[in-house]
Amino acid sequence: MRIIINPEKKLWPDILKRPVFDVSGLFESVQSILDEIERNGDKALRELTYKFDGFMPENLEVSEEEFISAGKMVDPALKEAIKLAANNIETFHSAQKCELNKIETMPGVSCWQKSVAIENAGLYIPGGTAPLFSTVLMLAIPARIAGCKEIIMCTPPGKDGSVNPAVLFAARYAGVKKVFRLGGVQAVGAMAFGTESVPKADKIFGPGNQYVTAAKQLVSLSHTAVDMPAGPSEVMVVADRSADPSFVASDLLSQAEHGTDSQVVLITDSPDLVEKVTKEISLQLEKLPRKKLAEQSLENSVIIVLNNEEFMADIINTYAPEHLILSTINCHELAEKVVNAGSVFLGNLTPESAGDYASGTNHTLPTNGWARAYSGVNLDSFMKKITFQEISGEGLINIGPAIELMAEAELLAGHKNAVTLRLNTLT
Repeated sequence: MRIIINPEKKLWPDILKRPVFDVSGLFESVQSILDEIERNGDKALRELTYKFDGFMPENLEVSEEEFISAGKMVDPALKEAIKLAANNIETFHSAQKCELNKIETMPGVSCWQKSVAIENAGLYIPGGTAPLFSTVLMLAIPARIAGCKEIIMCTPPGKDGSVNPAVLFAARYAGVKKVFRLGGVQAVGAMAFGTESVPKADKIFGPGNQYVTAAKQLVSLSHTAVDMPAGPSEVMVVADRSADPSFVASDLLSQAEHGTDSQVVLITDSPDLVEKVTKEISLQLEKLPRKKLAEQSLENSVIIVLNNEEFMADIINTYAPEHLILSTINCHELAEKVVNAGSVFLGNLTPESAGDYASGTNHTLPTNGWARAYSGVNLDSFMKKITFQEISGEGLINIGPAIELMAEAELLAGHKNAVTLRLNTLT
Protein backbone atom coordinates (compact mmCIF):
# COMPACT_ATOMS: atom_id res chain seq x y z
CA MET A 1 0.00 0.00 0.00
CA ARG A 2 1.19 3.50 -0.79
CA ILE A 3 1.74 5.70 2.27
CA ILE A 4 1.08 9.44 1.92
CA ILE A 5 1.67 11.98 4.66
CA ASN A 6 -0.55 15.06 5.06
CA PRO A 7 -1.51 15.58 1.42
CA GLU A 8 -3.10 18.89 0.46
CA LYS A 9 -6.86 18.83 0.04
CA LYS A 10 -6.62 19.61 -3.65
CA LEU A 11 -4.67 16.35 -4.12
CA TRP A 12 -7.22 14.11 -2.37
CA PRO A 13 -9.32 13.27 -5.46
CA ASP A 14 -6.26 12.00 -7.34
CA ILE A 15 -4.89 10.09 -4.36
CA LEU A 16 -8.27 8.45 -3.71
CA LYS A 17 -8.99 7.46 -7.32
CA ARG A 18 -10.49 4.00 -7.65
CA PRO A 19 -8.73 1.46 -9.91
CA VAL A 20 -9.45 2.19 -13.55
CA PHE A 21 -9.67 -0.68 -16.02
CA ASP A 22 -9.86 -0.64 -19.79
CA VAL A 23 -13.54 -0.82 -20.72
CA SER A 24 -13.15 0.06 -24.38
CA GLY A 25 -15.67 -1.99 -26.30
CA LEU A 26 -17.36 -3.18 -23.10
CA PHE A 27 -20.79 -1.69 -23.77
CA GLU A 28 -20.77 -2.76 -27.42
CA SER A 29 -19.91 -6.32 -26.42
CA VAL A 30 -22.57 -6.41 -23.70
CA GLN A 31 -25.20 -4.88 -25.98
CA SER A 32 -24.61 -7.54 -28.61
CA ILE A 33 -25.22 -10.26 -26.02
CA LEU A 34 -28.37 -8.53 -24.82
CA ASP A 35 -29.64 -8.22 -28.40
CA GLU A 36 -29.11 -11.93 -28.93
CA ILE A 37 -31.11 -12.76 -25.79
CA GLU A 38 -33.94 -10.43 -26.78
CA ARG A 39 -34.13 -12.06 -30.22
CA ASN A 40 -33.69 -15.73 -29.33
CA GLY A 41 -34.78 -16.14 -25.70
CA ASP A 42 -33.99 -19.50 -24.08
CA LYS A 43 -31.99 -20.70 -27.10
CA ALA A 44 -29.59 -17.78 -26.69
CA LEU A 45 -29.39 -18.33 -22.92
CA ARG A 46 -28.39 -21.96 -23.37
CA GLU A 47 -25.73 -21.14 -25.96
CA LEU A 48 -24.32 -18.27 -23.90
CA THR A 49 -24.21 -20.41 -20.77
CA TYR A 50 -22.22 -23.01 -22.68
CA LYS A 51 -19.93 -20.31 -24.06
CA PHE A 52 -19.21 -18.55 -20.77
CA ASP A 53 -19.77 -21.24 -18.12
CA GLY A 54 -18.87 -24.41 -20.00
CA PHE A 55 -22.25 -26.07 -19.45
CA MET A 56 -25.16 -26.60 -21.84
CA PRO A 57 -28.31 -26.55 -19.69
CA GLU A 58 -31.29 -28.61 -20.71
CA ASN A 59 -33.38 -27.00 -17.98
CA LEU A 60 -32.54 -23.42 -17.02
CA GLU A 61 -34.63 -23.56 -13.85
CA VAL A 62 -33.35 -25.36 -10.76
CA SER A 63 -35.63 -28.31 -9.96
CA GLU A 64 -37.34 -29.07 -6.67
CA GLU A 65 -35.16 -32.19 -6.37
CA GLU A 66 -32.05 -29.99 -6.53
CA PHE A 67 -33.39 -27.81 -3.73
CA ILE A 68 -34.05 -30.88 -1.57
CA SER A 69 -30.62 -32.31 -2.32
CA ALA A 70 -28.95 -28.98 -1.55
CA GLY A 71 -30.66 -28.86 1.85
CA LYS A 72 -29.14 -32.22 2.73
CA MET A 73 -25.65 -31.17 1.60
CA VAL A 74 -25.28 -28.02 3.71
CA ASP A 75 -23.53 -28.50 7.03
CA PRO A 76 -26.03 -28.18 9.94
CA ALA A 77 -23.85 -25.58 11.68
CA LEU A 78 -23.82 -23.43 8.53
CA LYS A 79 -27.60 -23.80 8.26
CA GLU A 80 -27.98 -22.42 11.78
CA ALA A 81 -25.62 -19.55 10.98
CA ILE A 82 -27.67 -18.71 7.87
CA LYS A 83 -30.87 -18.82 9.92
CA LEU A 84 -29.40 -16.51 12.57
CA ALA A 85 -28.31 -14.02 9.91
CA ALA A 86 -31.69 -14.27 8.18
CA ASN A 87 -33.51 -13.53 11.44
CA ASN A 88 -31.41 -10.40 12.07
CA ILE A 89 -31.87 -9.20 8.49
CA GLU A 90 -35.62 -9.77 8.77
CA THR A 91 -35.82 -7.91 12.09
CA PHE A 92 -33.91 -4.88 10.78
CA HIS A 93 -35.76 -4.62 7.47
CA SER A 94 -39.21 -5.27 8.96
CA ALA A 95 -38.71 -2.21 11.16
CA GLN A 96 -38.42 -0.07 8.01
CA LYS A 97 -42.13 -0.37 7.21
CA CYS A 98 -43.88 3.01 7.13
CA GLU A 99 -47.40 3.78 8.33
CA LEU A 100 -49.91 5.48 6.05
CA ASN A 101 -50.38 9.14 6.98
CA LYS A 102 -53.19 11.23 5.51
CA ILE A 103 -52.37 14.96 5.53
CA GLU A 104 -54.78 17.85 5.12
CA THR A 105 -52.61 20.42 3.35
CA MET A 106 -55.39 23.01 3.71
CA PRO A 107 -59.08 22.75 4.67
CA GLY A 108 -60.79 20.38 2.26
CA VAL A 109 -57.58 19.19 0.52
CA SER A 110 -56.37 15.76 1.67
CA CYS A 111 -53.19 14.08 0.40
CA TRP A 112 -51.56 10.78 1.26
CA GLN A 113 -49.21 8.19 -0.14
CA LYS A 114 -49.32 4.42 -0.10
CA SER A 115 -46.33 2.11 -0.30
CA VAL A 116 -46.83 -0.69 -2.81
CA ALA A 117 -44.42 -3.54 -3.47
CA ILE A 118 -42.79 -3.97 -6.86
CA GLU A 119 -44.62 -6.95 -8.32
CA ASN A 120 -41.74 -8.85 -9.91
CA ALA A 121 -38.26 -8.64 -8.37
CA GLY A 122 -35.26 -10.16 -10.14
CA LEU A 123 -32.22 -11.00 -8.01
CA TYR A 124 -28.73 -11.59 -9.36
CA ILE A 125 -26.31 -13.53 -7.15
CA PRO A 126 -22.74 -13.57 -8.48
CA GLY A 127 -20.76 -16.79 -8.58
CA GLY A 128 -17.29 -15.79 -9.69
CA THR A 129 -14.65 -16.55 -7.11
CA ALA A 130 -17.01 -17.17 -4.16
CA PRO A 131 -20.57 -18.47 -3.60
CA LEU A 132 -22.34 -15.43 -2.16
CA PHE A 133 -25.23 -17.07 -0.31
CA SER A 134 -25.20 -14.08 2.05
CA THR A 135 -26.30 -11.85 -0.85
CA VAL A 136 -29.31 -14.13 -1.33
CA LEU A 137 -30.47 -13.23 2.18
CA MET A 138 -29.75 -9.52 1.69
CA LEU A 139 -31.95 -9.33 -1.40
CA ALA A 140 -34.63 -11.98 -0.98
CA ILE A 141 -35.63 -11.20 2.60
CA PRO A 142 -36.52 -7.51 2.07
CA ALA A 143 -38.23 -8.46 -1.22
CA ARG A 144 -40.43 -10.92 0.68
CA ILE A 145 -41.12 -8.47 3.51
CA ALA A 146 -42.06 -5.80 0.98
CA GLY A 147 -44.62 -8.17 -0.52
CA CYS A 148 -43.26 -8.74 -4.03
CA LYS A 149 -45.63 -11.18 -5.77
CA GLU A 150 -42.84 -12.93 -7.63
CA ILE A 151 -39.18 -13.18 -6.66
CA ILE A 152 -36.89 -14.85 -9.16
CA MET A 153 -33.17 -15.41 -8.83
CA CYS A 154 -30.34 -16.04 -11.27
CA THR A 155 -26.89 -17.34 -10.35
CA PRO A 156 -24.08 -18.86 -12.44
CA PRO A 157 -23.82 -22.67 -12.63
CA GLY A 158 -20.68 -24.72 -12.16
CA LYS A 159 -19.24 -26.60 -15.11
CA ASP A 160 -21.46 -29.54 -14.18
CA GLY A 161 -24.52 -27.30 -14.13
CA SER A 162 -24.95 -27.41 -10.38
CA VAL A 163 -25.70 -24.42 -8.17
CA ASN A 164 -23.90 -24.08 -4.85
CA PRO A 165 -25.95 -25.90 -2.16
CA ALA A 166 -25.65 -23.06 0.38
CA VAL A 167 -26.97 -20.61 -2.23
CA LEU A 168 -29.99 -22.84 -2.86
CA PHE A 169 -30.61 -23.43 0.85
CA ALA A 170 -30.46 -19.68 1.55
CA ALA A 171 -32.78 -18.97 -1.39
CA ARG A 172 -35.44 -21.40 -0.25
CA TYR A 173 -35.14 -20.32 3.40
CA ALA A 174 -35.51 -16.66 2.37
CA GLY A 175 -38.61 -17.39 0.29
CA VAL A 176 -37.32 -17.66 -3.29
CA LYS A 177 -39.19 -20.28 -5.27
CA LYS A 178 -37.68 -19.86 -8.75
CA VAL A 179 -33.93 -20.04 -9.32
CA PHE A 180 -32.28 -20.10 -12.74
CA ARG A 181 -28.75 -21.31 -13.53
CA LEU A 182 -27.72 -18.17 -15.38
CA GLY A 183 -24.77 -15.88 -14.81
CA GLY A 184 -23.40 -12.59 -16.05
CA VAL A 185 -24.95 -10.62 -18.88
CA GLN A 186 -27.25 -13.48 -19.84
CA ALA A 187 -28.86 -13.42 -16.38
CA VAL A 188 -29.49 -9.68 -16.58
CA GLY A 189 -30.84 -9.97 -20.12
CA ALA A 190 -33.15 -12.85 -19.22
CA MET A 191 -34.71 -10.93 -16.32
CA ALA A 192 -34.90 -7.68 -18.29
CA PHE A 193 -36.65 -9.09 -21.37
CA GLY A 194 -38.27 -12.26 -20.09
CA THR A 195 -37.92 -15.50 -22.07
CA GLU A 196 -39.86 -18.73 -22.48
CA SER A 197 -38.50 -19.92 -19.11
CA VAL A 198 -37.50 -16.78 -17.21
CA PRO A 199 -40.20 -14.26 -16.13
CA LYS A 200 -39.57 -10.60 -16.83
CA ALA A 201 -38.60 -8.60 -13.75
CA ASP A 202 -39.83 -5.09 -12.99
CA LYS A 203 -36.56 -4.34 -11.21
CA ILE A 204 -33.21 -6.12 -11.08
CA PHE A 205 -31.09 -6.22 -7.93
CA GLY A 206 -27.64 -7.48 -7.15
CA PRO A 207 -23.92 -6.80 -7.54
CA GLY A 208 -21.63 -8.12 -10.23
CA ASN A 209 -18.54 -7.54 -12.31
CA GLN A 210 -18.12 -4.82 -14.94
CA TYR A 211 -20.09 -6.85 -17.49
CA VAL A 212 -23.05 -7.26 -15.15
CA THR A 213 -22.89 -3.58 -14.21
CA ALA A 214 -22.83 -2.55 -17.88
CA ALA A 215 -25.74 -4.88 -18.66
CA LYS A 216 -27.81 -3.40 -15.84
CA GLN A 217 -27.09 0.11 -17.06
CA LEU A 218 -28.09 -0.76 -20.62
CA VAL A 219 -31.35 -2.56 -19.79
CA SER A 220 -32.33 0.25 -17.42
CA LEU A 221 -32.54 2.65 -20.37
CA SER A 222 -35.76 1.15 -21.72
CA HIS A 223 -36.57 -2.29 -20.33
CA THR A 224 -36.48 -2.52 -16.54
CA ALA A 225 -35.37 -0.67 -13.42
CA VAL A 226 -32.20 -1.54 -11.49
CA ASP A 227 -31.16 -1.04 -7.89
CA MET A 228 -28.02 1.11 -8.18
CA PRO A 229 -24.60 1.34 -9.82
CA ALA A 230 -22.52 -1.31 -8.05
CA GLY A 231 -18.93 -2.11 -8.89
CA PRO A 232 -15.91 -3.53 -7.06
CA SER A 233 -16.05 -3.64 -3.27
CA GLU A 234 -14.18 -1.11 -1.15
CA VAL A 235 -13.56 -0.08 2.46
CA MET A 236 -12.18 3.00 4.21
CA VAL A 237 -10.88 2.52 7.73
CA VAL A 238 -10.36 5.58 9.92
CA ALA A 239 -8.22 4.70 12.95
CA ASP A 240 -6.36 6.50 15.72
CA ARG A 241 -3.99 5.38 18.46
CA SER A 242 -6.80 3.58 20.26
CA ALA A 243 -7.24 1.13 17.38
CA ASP A 244 -5.93 -2.42 17.51
CA PRO A 245 -3.47 -2.78 14.58
CA SER A 246 -4.38 -6.45 14.04
CA PHE A 247 -8.07 -5.56 13.80
CA VAL A 248 -7.36 -2.76 11.32
CA ALA A 249 -5.21 -5.04 9.16
CA SER A 250 -7.88 -7.74 9.18
CA ASP A 251 -10.55 -5.25 8.08
CA LEU A 252 -8.40 -4.05 5.20
CA LEU A 253 -7.63 -7.59 4.08
CA SER A 254 -11.25 -8.72 4.36
CA GLN A 255 -12.09 -6.32 1.56
CA ALA A 256 -8.86 -6.77 -0.38
CA GLU A 257 -9.60 -10.48 -0.79
CA HIS A 258 -12.79 -9.75 -2.75
CA GLY A 259 -10.87 -9.30 -5.99
CA THR A 260 -8.08 -7.58 -7.84
CA ASP A 261 -10.27 -4.56 -8.57
CA SER A 262 -11.19 -3.93 -4.92
CA GLN A 263 -9.70 -1.02 -3.04
CA VAL A 264 -8.93 -0.40 0.64
CA VAL A 265 -7.99 2.90 2.26
CA LEU A 266 -6.61 3.59 5.74
CA ILE A 267 -6.83 7.09 7.22
CA THR A 268 -5.00 7.73 10.48
CA ASP A 269 -3.34 10.45 12.52
CA SER A 270 -0.78 8.00 13.92
CA PRO A 271 2.45 7.15 12.04
CA ASP A 272 3.10 4.55 14.75
CA LEU A 273 -0.17 2.79 13.87
CA VAL A 274 0.81 2.74 10.19
CA GLU A 275 3.96 0.81 10.98
CA LYS A 276 2.12 -1.72 13.14
CA VAL A 277 -0.71 -2.17 10.64
CA THR A 278 1.62 -2.78 7.70
CA LYS A 279 3.44 -5.44 9.70
CA GLU A 280 0.13 -7.08 10.60
CA ILE A 281 -0.96 -7.03 6.96
CA SER A 282 2.19 -8.92 5.98
CA LEU A 283 1.64 -11.52 8.71
CA GLN A 284 -2.06 -12.05 8.06
CA LEU A 285 -1.68 -12.03 4.29
CA GLU A 286 0.42 -15.19 4.43
CA LYS A 287 -2.47 -17.08 6.01
CA LEU A 288 -5.10 -16.08 3.45
CA PRO A 289 -6.12 -18.67 0.84
CA ARG A 290 -6.91 -15.76 -1.49
CA LYS A 291 -3.51 -14.17 -0.92
CA LYS A 292 -2.80 -13.38 -4.57
CA LEU A 293 -6.11 -11.56 -5.05
CA ALA A 294 -5.55 -9.55 -1.87
CA GLU A 295 -2.00 -8.62 -2.88
CA GLN A 296 -3.17 -7.24 -6.21
CA SER A 297 -5.95 -5.31 -4.50
CA LEU A 298 -3.47 -3.78 -2.06
CA GLU A 299 -1.53 -2.40 -5.02
CA ASN A 300 -4.62 -0.23 -5.74
CA SER A 301 -4.79 0.91 -2.14
CA VAL A 302 -3.41 3.69 0.03
CA ILE A 303 -2.63 4.74 3.61
CA ILE A 304 -3.03 8.45 4.33
CA VAL A 305 -1.68 10.08 7.49
CA LEU A 306 -3.59 13.24 8.45
CA ASN A 307 -2.49 15.20 11.48
CA ASN A 308 -5.51 17.52 11.34
CA GLU A 309 -8.45 15.77 13.04
CA GLU A 310 -10.91 18.18 11.44
CA PHE A 311 -9.94 16.82 8.02
CA MET A 312 -11.10 13.29 8.88
CA ALA A 313 -14.76 13.89 8.08
CA ASP A 314 -13.83 15.86 4.96
CA ILE A 315 -11.77 13.05 3.47
CA ILE A 316 -14.47 10.48 4.30
CA ASN A 317 -17.11 12.53 2.51
CA THR A 318 -14.77 13.19 -0.41
CA TYR A 319 -14.22 9.45 -0.95
CA ALA A 320 -17.83 8.40 -0.17
CA PRO A 321 -16.89 4.82 0.74
CA GLU A 322 -19.09 1.78 0.31
CA HIS A 323 -17.98 0.56 3.76
CA LEU A 324 -16.63 2.90 6.44
CA ILE A 325 -15.05 1.65 9.67
CA LEU A 326 -14.46 4.20 12.44
CA SER A 327 -11.96 2.78 14.92
CA THR A 328 -11.43 5.96 16.90
CA ILE A 329 -12.03 7.19 20.43
CA ASN A 330 -14.51 9.77 19.10
CA CYS A 331 -16.20 7.40 16.62
CA HIS A 332 -19.75 8.49 17.49
CA GLU A 333 -18.91 12.17 17.19
CA LEU A 334 -17.15 11.54 13.87
CA ALA A 335 -20.06 9.43 12.60
CA GLU A 336 -22.39 12.42 13.01
CA LYS A 337 -20.31 14.27 10.41
CA VAL A 338 -20.51 11.51 7.81
CA VAL A 339 -22.86 12.35 4.93
CA ASN A 340 -21.42 10.17 2.17
CA ALA A 341 -21.10 6.45 2.95
CA GLY A 342 -22.89 3.21 2.23
CA SER A 343 -22.66 1.56 5.65
CA VAL A 344 -20.76 2.66 8.77
CA PHE A 345 -19.16 0.43 11.44
CA LEU A 346 -18.40 2.03 14.81
CA GLY A 347 -15.71 1.02 17.30
CA ASN A 348 -12.94 -1.55 17.51
CA LEU A 349 -15.30 -4.49 17.98
CA THR A 350 -17.46 -3.87 14.90
CA PRO A 351 -15.88 -5.52 11.86
CA GLU A 352 -17.23 -4.86 8.40
CA SER A 353 -17.74 -8.63 8.14
CA ALA A 354 -20.67 -8.27 10.58
CA GLY A 355 -22.59 -6.17 8.08
CA ASP A 356 -21.59 -8.49 5.25
CA TYR A 357 -23.25 -11.42 6.96
CA ALA A 358 -25.33 -11.23 10.07
CA SER A 359 -25.80 -7.96 11.96
CA GLY A 360 -29.01 -7.23 10.03
CA THR A 361 -28.04 -4.27 7.84
CA ASN A 362 -27.84 -4.79 4.09
CA HIS A 363 -24.54 -5.41 2.35
CA THR A 364 -25.71 -4.46 -1.16
CA LEU A 365 -24.28 -0.96 -1.19
CA PRO A 366 -23.27 1.84 -3.59
CA THR A 367 -19.62 1.75 -4.64
CA ASN A 368 -17.27 3.96 -6.63
CA GLY A 369 -18.41 7.15 -4.89
CA TRP A 370 -22.11 6.59 -5.66
CA ALA A 371 -22.82 6.84 -1.91
CA ARG A 372 -23.02 10.58 -2.59
CA ALA A 373 -26.39 9.99 -4.21
CA TYR A 374 -27.56 6.41 -3.55
CA SER A 375 -28.58 4.40 -0.50
CA GLY A 376 -27.81 0.75 -0.05
CA VAL A 377 -30.58 -1.76 -0.65
CA ASN A 378 -33.36 -1.47 1.94
CA LEU A 379 -37.07 -2.17 2.18
CA ASP A 380 -37.89 0.94 0.13
CA SER A 381 -35.78 -0.46 -2.72
CA PHE A 382 -38.54 -3.03 -3.28
CA MET A 383 -41.37 -0.54 -2.88
CA LYS A 384 -42.91 2.25 -4.91
CA LYS A 385 -45.00 5.03 -3.44
CA ILE A 386 -48.29 6.11 -5.00
CA THR A 387 -49.71 9.48 -4.02
CA PHE A 388 -53.43 10.15 -3.60
CA GLN A 389 -55.46 13.29 -3.16
CA GLU A 390 -59.10 14.09 -2.53
CA ILE A 391 -60.61 17.56 -2.69
CA SER A 392 -63.99 18.57 -1.26
CA GLY A 393 -66.11 21.53 -2.40
CA GLU A 394 -64.61 23.64 0.38
CA GLY A 395 -61.14 22.53 -0.68
CA LEU A 396 -61.66 23.43 -4.34
CA ILE A 397 -62.94 26.88 -3.38
CA ASN A 398 -59.81 27.34 -1.25
CA ILE A 399 -57.27 26.05 -3.76
CA GLY A 400 -58.97 26.58 -7.14
CA PRO A 401 -58.20 30.26 -7.77
CA ALA A 402 -54.47 29.65 -7.22
CA ILE A 403 -54.54 26.78 -9.71
CA GLU A 404 -56.34 28.94 -12.26
CA LEU A 405 -53.79 31.74 -11.96
CA MET A 406 -50.83 29.36 -12.20
CA ALA A 407 -52.26 27.51 -15.21
CA GLU A 408 -53.01 30.77 -17.01
CA ALA A 409 -49.48 32.04 -16.32
CA GLU A 410 -48.08 28.86 -17.89
CA LEU A 411 -50.39 29.32 -20.93
CA LEU A 412 -52.20 26.04 -20.22
CA ALA A 413 -55.82 27.02 -20.72
CA GLY A 414 -57.07 23.43 -20.54
CA HIS A 415 -55.65 23.05 -17.05
CA LYS A 416 -57.39 26.26 -15.95
CA ASN A 417 -60.67 25.19 -17.52
CA ALA A 418 -60.71 21.88 -15.63
CA VAL A 419 -60.81 23.89 -12.40
CA THR A 420 -63.08 26.70 -13.61
CA LEU A 421 -65.83 24.32 -14.72
CA ARG A 422 -65.88 22.71 -11.27
CA LEU A 423 -65.80 26.04 -9.42
CA ASN A 424 -68.78 27.24 -11.46
CA THR A 425 -70.86 24.36 -10.08
CA LEU A 426 -70.05 25.40 -6.52
CA THR A 427 -71.09 29.05 -6.76
